[in-house]
Amino acid sequence: MTIQSIKMVYKVVNKKRPVNLDISTISMPVTAVVSILHRVTGIILFVGLAFLFYAFDLSLESQEGFDQVVSTLQTSFLAKFIIWGVVSALMYHFVAGVKHLFMDLGHFEELESGRKAAVANIVIAAVLIVLAGVWIW
Repeated sequence: MTIQSIKMVYKVVNKKRPVNLDISTISMPVTAVVSILHRVTGIILFVGLAFLFYAFDLSLESQEGFDQVVSTLQTSFLAKFIIWGVVSALMYHFVAGVKHLFMDLGHFEELESGRKAAVANIVIAAVLIVLAGVWIW
């Protein structure tokens, strides 16, 4: 290839690229949404562990600390919401992790079966999240 032909290819490629991407108009497939949510729930679990470790440490210090944690979890909306958020992230992350294990075994690798597995992942996780909310509240 000559330098002239490289410049021509470069001009053609640059003209086809979008100038301004509007993220709200991009439609992501359900498999991408499931993958992104799996990563997000991993981050939520990592951050949520700080709250759980604090409550666990406080509850093990003394009987008064244990009673304080129990009282907070029974009366505080914010504490229940944080616990529900961490449990919800755990449920979703667990279901998506099991799906990934099946994919490692060679299942759900085709386009259609992967899409169905992603939809099943969302449905199963949603049911578990609602059940966790009922259990916590």
